[in-house]
Amino acid sequence: MLDSITATAGDQDITVITIANDVCRVVLTDLGARILELHVPDRDGELADVVLGRASYDELPQDPYYFGVTAGRCANRIREGRFEIDGTPFTVTPNEGPNHLHGGPRGFDTYVWSTELDAEHDRVTFTRRSPDGEEGYPGTLDTRVIYTLEGAALDIRIEAETDRPTLVNVVNHAYFNLAGHDSGTVLDQVLQINAEAYTPVDAELLPTGEILPVEGTPYDFRSPTPIGTNIDAVGANGFDHNWVLDGDGMRQVATLTDPASGRRLTLVTDQPGTQVYTGGHLEGASAKGDQGAYAAFAGVTAEMQTYPDSINHPTFPQRVLRPGETYVNVVRYEFSVV
Repeated sequence: MLDSITATAGDQDITVITIANDVCRVVLTDLGARILELHVPDRDGELADVVLGRASYDELPQDPYYFGVTAGRCANRIREGRFEIDGTPFTVTPNEGPNHLHGGPRGFDTYVWSTELDAEHDRVTFTRRSPDGEEGYPGTLDTRVIYTLEGAALDIRIEAETDRPTLVNVVNHAYFNLAGHDSGTVLDQVLQINAEAYTPVDAELLPTGEILPVEGTPYDFRSPTPIGTNIDAVGANGFDHNWVLDGDGMRQVATLTDPASGRRLTLVTDQPGTQVYTGGHLEGASAKGDQGAYAAFAGVTAEMQTYPDSINHPTFPQRVLRPGETYVNVVRYEFSVV
């Protein structure tokens, strides 16, 4: 089943789309090509909305937490907003101190995208043309974000083409709490990541350029580990780091499990890294429903991506897109119970 309604967010008209089947229900919007709700069953078949969201549509156009959005043109951080492509320097707009984050002050999350509904396949396609020079990026970029609900799995396929060499790292930025978005923190939920290494960061959360083994560190989630077990060892705000995922191509890279409800999320992707952020700065963020506000660590993201600031680290996987090529980023959120 696929349905849509019109709503307003500030001074913008938006479309809110619901895709539902016998197992799950997802609610999307064309504002930021984002996920608003995702309802999945627990071990008793009870549905809960497992993604965080804002209290009202009016807060969506300028959401500093990026709840559920499509982040781009280049998600994550670029040091001082500076990079070179083929020897030509570019500067993109800073919006986190001197650095550039998630596409800048007017990233992809702030725009209303074009929408195509495909009820036969429980699919929604959002498209947007980012003009040459937007936030300082070179080239006109045409981007598609395709959401497909298949049983207890939500597929997100992101594609993009350009008319000039440019930097692309477009990702989904959903925050998950498998006990329900309004259930408290995720510190007792159990995370497992197929990653032998991670990229350490400096005080600005930018990579140092090193790739270090996780063994013997708080970043070792090769075996299922509650998120809160070693979180104090990485600082008061918890994890906000990139893991170097094992393997390549489409493969299972991580699981998140809520022991209380039995819900499990299995993450499948074709990307080389995942930025896991445990929501240390969410304290006081307005929350949908009757809750009022979220607490710190109310949700966890796993953004499937290239490594942060990769353009400035030649040894990292690169995401320069050239004319005639297609950028592809696929993530599959598979839900089950244990």
